[in-house]
Amino acid sequence: MTIEKDIADNTARPGRRVVPQWAWKLSLAVCAAIWGGSFVVMKDTLDVIPPAWLMGIRFAASTVIVGALFWRRLRDNLDLSHLAMGAILGLASGAAFVVQNVGLDDTTPGRNAFLTATYCVMTPFINWFVTRRRPDAGNLVAALLAIVGVGLVALGDDLSLIMSGGDWLTLVAAVLFAVHIVLVARFSSAHDVMTLTVVQLGVSALVALGTAVVMGPPPAPSAFASADVWFSLAYLVLLSSCVCMVVQNLGQAHVPPAQASLLLSLESVFAVVSSVIFYNELVTPRIAVGFGTIFVAVLVSEFGLGRKRASSGRSGAKERP
Repeated sequence: MTIEKDIADNTARPGRRVVPQWAWKLSLAVCAAIWGGSFVVMKDTLDVIPPAWLMGIRFAASTVIVGALFWRRLRDNLDLSHLAMGAILGLASGAAFVVQNVGLDDTTPGRNAFLTATYCVMTPFINWFVTRRRPDAGNLVAALLAIVGVGLVALGDDLSLIMSGGDWLTLVAAVLFAVHIVLVARFSSAHDVMTLTVVQLGVSALVALGTAVVMGPPPAPSAFASADVWFSLAYLVLLSSCVCMVVQNLGQAHVPPAQASLLLSLESVFAVVSSVIFYNELVTPRIAVGFGTIFVAVLVSEFGLGRKRASSGRSGAKERP
């Protein structure tokens, strides 16, 4: 069964109101915007709370909140299969965040953002390996354009071809993010997405907290005396995790993996936009060209696939309403 058929089955169940796919795509772009804004929000918080501890607190609190909100779904659906699949998602997601942040210690933020965004190129090939479905040419072209655009936005003058240890770790994180995107699309067709999400958040919290304990002591109580720290935690827990993790998994259950990864890679664009708005960063011609390139990538992904679907419909293929 292909990803596209899984997605169609997930969106057209009897008695359920079908949400148009453009709405799910928009929701993924909104997630990217919230994550992009988090770089500005948590800028000063990372000075007092180590990254691994911050991720552990974020995912642990999110597990409790989302679990409480959807406890009926957990009660009705939680079984060994949901535990196993959710744990796999949590291991991939939690490890990706941890490895990305560890890699950041030995590379620049721009290179970290750029190399992380390469998951939008990896995703179609990992999906090919999992589903045996050859990548669509439009998706590949769009992914390559997106990488060029992210590079123009994030790298600046840091165009060195020499890979540091942090760069290689960031690439590993990108692979894990791509694997997570593909697995969400696969697992969601036969499982309750909310139940998977709660288990995923819980396992991600365990991965992050385990790493935090190994890497260093917890933050001092005085770190939580600032109102700014609590604002950052509220943003990261409520928006970046509770809202975005739920919406991301729901959206990925309805949008093909290659397109989902491209939309999520807009995070780097929104990070720069947030810096422009809140820190008066200048939009240079290079950044403007990068934005334009990413916009073209989104258009190629969307309308290129649309032409392929239209032609297949004209050839007599039966489409699901």
